[in-house]
Amino acid sequence: MKRSSDRRVSELFATCYPRLAGWVRRLVDDDETAHEIASESFTRLWGRWRAVDEPVGYLYVTAANLVRDHWRRLERERSALRRATVEADRKRGAAGEVDDSSVRELVESLPDRLRIPVLLYYYADLPIREVSALTGRAEGTVKSDLHAARELLRADLRRSRDHVR
Repeated sequence: MKRSSDRRVSELFATCYPRLAGWVRRLVDDDETAHEIASESFTRLWGRWRAVDEPVGYLYVTAANLVRDHWRRLERERSALRRATVEADRKRGAAGEVDDSSVRELVESLPDRLRIPVLLYYYADLPIREVSALTGRAEGTVKSDLHAARELLRADLRRSRDHVR
């Protein structure tokens, strides 16, 4: 019984994985993300193997849900980046368009002490109170860290703009 089930799983993977990953690739426009989503879909299927009547349908529905989650996460990131740059620009009265990927790189380069509050506040849309609880820092410290991060981002963005000119 176990060998039969293992063989069916192997056959399903061999026949469905390439097509599923290709389908997801067209939706997310990224090979690595497509393979992660396809693999996660199979992992979730295997966790429920005996309870699923239509494994192929289950794979595609699961992948579609994971793609939707991916799109939502990307939109939250874009929105957070826009808010972070608008707020930093507003504080200093700076103007100009900024490429989302350059801001993301700048955020990633922040020290952990500043990056974590930025990610929680701007990317995850958590209020200061929750960021404070999650990081174990006082609310005033979180606000100060966010201010320091915005100032660093603003300075780095200004340098990168000046460098381009």
